[in-house]
Amino acid sequence: MSRLSRYILAFAFLLSLAAVPLRAQTPIQVLDASALHPPAGARVAIVEFDDLQCPACAAANPVLMSAAAKYHIPWVRHDFLIPYHNWSKFAAIDARWFDQKNKWLGDQYRDQVFAAQSSIYNPDTLNQFTQRFAQSHSLALPFAIDPQGKFAAEIAADSDLARRTGIASTPTIFIVTAGGKGAPFTQVMNPKQDLYSTIDRALAETAQPTRQTTSKK
Repeated sequence: MSRLSRYILAFAFLLSLAAVPLRAQTPIQVLDASALHPPAGARVAIVEFDDLQCPACAAANPVLMSAAAKYHIPWVRHDFLIPYHNWSKFAAIDARWFDQKNKWLGDQYRDQVFAAQSSIYNPDTLNQFTQRFAQSHSLALPFAIDPQGKFAAEIAADSDLARRTGIASTPTIFIVTAGGKGAPFTQVMNPKQDLYSTIDRALAETAQPTRQTTSKK
């Protein structure tokens, strides 16, 4: 890669750092709430729409990881690709290939991509990263990750779902509930400040009443 190309890539990365977090703070008008519910059997969950090349998503990811682990609640992750990003689609396809092996492995891949995001410049450096990740888990990547376009179609469906929901930027994060006294979903505008308190409130609002038993005389 030429020095000029490196400067261009660095400048584009700095622009994304500056622009994406500001857009992500804008509250959305939910147009279709069909995606904003917990998985079956859960009363509270995190629902996130993200792009693996988005710096704001990378900044939010450790907070979401910690919250999901602390509260033992599902974390539903949807792809919402940013058109001008040059490698996020390939990363999303790779993540879904790892999902096929093990869902935990796919999520580990996403987390590690976010952690290494600043060192991934283009599809070639992403491929090198992905090869190392696969080797560290004793896996060999196939020559073609998505020969039939199945994963690409799933990612496109996720992006369409985001647009139907009313989402226009990443990350967009919700705490969603089932059967609670409060709102069925709440957008989390500032994960570092508000995520835990929003989950606490959702858990309180969906808590099952304690049955009181009376002893027989």
